[in-house]
Formats: sequence, C-alpha cells, structure tokens
Amino acid sequence: MNYDAWIGREQRAKDRLDEGLAARWLATFDLARPHPPIMPQGVHFAVCTPEAPTAALGEDGHPARDTSPDSFLPPFPLPRRMWASSKIAFHAPIAIGAVIERTSRVVSVNEKDGSSGQLAFVDVEHQTRANGTIAVIETQTLVYREAASPAAPLSPPPLGVSTFDPAVWDAHRALTPSSALLFRFSALTFNTHRIHYDVPYAQEVERYRGLVVHGPLTASLLLQLAAQELGENRVGSFAFRGLSPAIAGEPLHLVMRKSDAGYDLAAFTDDGRQVTQASAAL
Repeated sequence: MNYDAWIGREQRAKDRLDEGLAARWLATFDLARPHPPIMPQGVHFAVCTPEAPTAALGEDGHPARDTSPDSFLPPFPLPRRMWASSKIAFHAPIAIGAVIERTSRVVSVNEKDGSSGQLAFVDVEHQTRANGTIAVIETQTLVYREAASPAAPLSPPPLGVSTFDPAVWDAHRALTPSSALLFRFSALTFNTHRIHYDVPYAQEVERYRGLVVHGPLTASLLLQLAAQELGENRVGSFAFRGLSPAIAGEPLHLVMRKSDAGYDLAAFTDDGRQVTQASAAL
C-alpha cells in the first residue's frame, strides 16, 4: 500500500496549562512550584494529549489506525510502535495558566527492511503555541516494527557485572524510575501504551524484560538536569534518540558535559548500557 496520502495530514488541538496540570507535573518529578510561574521545559509533553475514545484503542493501547480520511497516522500492518527520537526547538517558555494550541502535521513516511525485519518511520511536526506565541516546535519520529516472536529472548538483556563510570561527564544524577513514576507520566501524557504499565503484556507480547521507561520521560529528566546546571528555560534546542530500553525499577544514570556544539547528554543503565543519546544548545 502507498502511504503518501498521509503526508501533510494535520491535527489541531487546544488545551490550557492550568494550575492542576502544573501541580501534577511538578509533583511527578518532585519539583517545587516555580516563582515566577513559568514551567520547566518538557511540560509540553503533557498538553494537547491524545483524545481517542477508549473504544478506539488498539491492542497495544495506542489509538487504532485505518484507511479512513480521519486516520492521522498510516495503518502500517506492523503492530509495535515506539517513539524513536525527537528534535525540539524551544522558542518561548510556557507559563501556568497559558492557553495552548497545537498543530500536528505528518511530514514524512518511509518504509525499509532492517536487521530485525520490516520497519516503518513517520515524522510528525508539532507546533505548540502558548497564548498565541510559538513556544515549542518538535519533530517526532515514530517507528513501527513487526510483532515479536513468542520465543524471542526478553529485551534488553539482564544487567551485567560492569559498573557505569560517570568520571568523563561534568554532571551526573542517578535515580531509579519506579512503576509509580511511569504510571504518573502515562497519566500526565494520556499515554495508554501498555508497555509502560502492563507487565504481562510488556513481557509476553512485546518481549520486554519489564515495564519500559517512556522516551519523553527520560528526555524530561535530562532537561531537568540541564536546568540544574544551566538555569531554567535556558535550552534553545534539544534532540534525543532512544538507543535501548530502560526498565522500571533499575538504576538510571543521567549525565551531561560541555561539547563543541553545546552540550552532550545521555542516560545509561547501571552496567553502562546506553539508553538515550541527547544534545542541547543554549
């Protein structure tokens, strides 16, 4: 099937970053209410969230896709969906109480064969306005994959005996993402992908070793590390890419260092396996 007809399709959404949403975002990350009331970078992940009815969800928890003109994303016959990467430009901070408008547009669709089987990629550009001003432009890459074999080994492999060494990084924060943190982030972003809260589904159907930490959750934590080192709302551009799944209940190391182009950031497991690669510039 030719999916070019999906290129250029748009969705529009409206929201408000009210006091309640702001308080829930801050509570999720154990952050104090900011003064003045300007929210930390990354809060855009929690506004204009999906609104598909429960009856319209597929087996994995994502909104089902079909060939109708109302289907925003292409109906690839590939059941596994992942957030592969994002490139984000921060144009203006978002204040508590701001009226939010978002326009989302499919900018590219590509299919290819990889070492793990057939793959499909969709790039979606999200333009987010706060009180009429462009605040964030994000291009998100989604990847669709074939179903996992029931006999496939659980991914990623169990933690090894090596130990992550943060010595070559300028800043380091260690934390263990709990299932409660994943649940709260799913609730904030209205993300019903079952790999983040349904252990039997994650293990038996998608063959992950446990609950998978959301890519944008790790990205939000890295943005908070940047804010700790550079000051709030100082990042002008930020890009991140998932390299390997992070599993709830296992230590995660967030790191940052100066680079020629700005700053390198990353997330590693306790045994040194890299989970996320990221970069930022002021």
